[in-house]
Amino acid sequence: METTFIPGIIKQFIYYKTVGDKTIAQLSFEEMNYQPNEASNSISVIVKHMVGNMLSRWTYFLTEDGEKEWRQRDQEFEATFTTKEELQEAWNQGWTCLFNAISPLTGEDMDKIVYIRNEGHTVAEAIFRQLGHYPYHIGQMAYIGKLLKADEWANLSIPKNQSAPYNTYKFDIEKGKRHFTDHL
Repeated sequence: METTFIPGIIKQFIYYKTVGDKTIAQLSFEEMNYQPNEASNSISVIVKHMVGNMLSRWTYFLTEDGEKEWRQRDQEFEATFTTKEELQEAWNQGWTCLFNAISPLTGEDMDKIVYIRNEGHTVAEAIFRQLGHYPYHIGQMAYIGKLLKADEWANLSIPKNQSAPYNTYKFDIEKGKRHFTDHL
């Protein structure tokens, strides 16, 4: 398990980061600050929340509670980025923190207990918790982006009515020669 489990987790996080990267790349800073309604968050706010979560959860992941005292979660839901570059820098900082925390893990680490808000989780459970949380928000980001861009939106997966040609393309490639994110 040790030889495939951690790389598999990293592969999934890379996939979701790529979806977020490609969403952000298609949008202007103004579009990333579009808020569908008062009860909804803009992409900018979603990114800010994800970064706050990542920095809190993955900093000293094995030795400190994942909900840091310095985290100001409620403030994550206030738009404060002033440029697209600032947003992207924060986005990348959060992901770097995550990858730095999980890359050195071994199979033996998966059963260790870590805490999030004083609740014990195995390392594996804590990772799976975030593998549910981040794609949820990245899906929100992509949905807002698609609504804003309409026909100008570059698909992040297989476009509608293109499954058969896509499968033909994929099955014409020799096994192991393509990466799973190639369709993004």
